Order: sequence, then C-alpha cells, then structure tokens
Amino acid sequence: MNPFEDLGKIIILVGLFMVFVGGIMILGSKIPFLGKLPGDILIKRDNFTFYFPLGTCILLSILLTLIFSLIFRK
Repeated sequence: MNPFEDLGKIIILVGLFMVFVGGIMILGSKIPFLGKLPGDILIKRDNFTFYFPLGTCILLSILLTLIFSLIFRK
C-alpha cells in the first residue's frame, strides 16, 4: 500500500473532525442545556469569574467515545 494513501485518509479524518468541532462551536450556543449541566463549576467573585464545564466535558466524552467506537468497530 502506498504510504500517501494512509496519510490522505488521516488528513481526511482530521478534516472531518475539524468540521464537526466547528459545527458544535457554531451551534453550541443554541443548545440550551450545554454548559449548564450539574457538575459544571462556576465561581463568581468581585473581579473574578471561574468556569469549568466538568459535567459537560464528561457528557461529551461519553458521547464521542460511543460514536467513535461505533465508527471504528472491527
């Protein structure tokens, strides 16, 4: 097999992943519960705001794991 074929497949997969992430970034503000799940950490002080979307990260991790396991199942 030509090594450029493997490289081409990898570049296509990375491109599709970037399109998917870009779509999530564009449509993410229209999903009302994304970023406001239980487990998301929000600390507001006078001059300081700290936000860490822990619950959202866990949910996205589970969803992406399921999607990729279905796509790359052998």
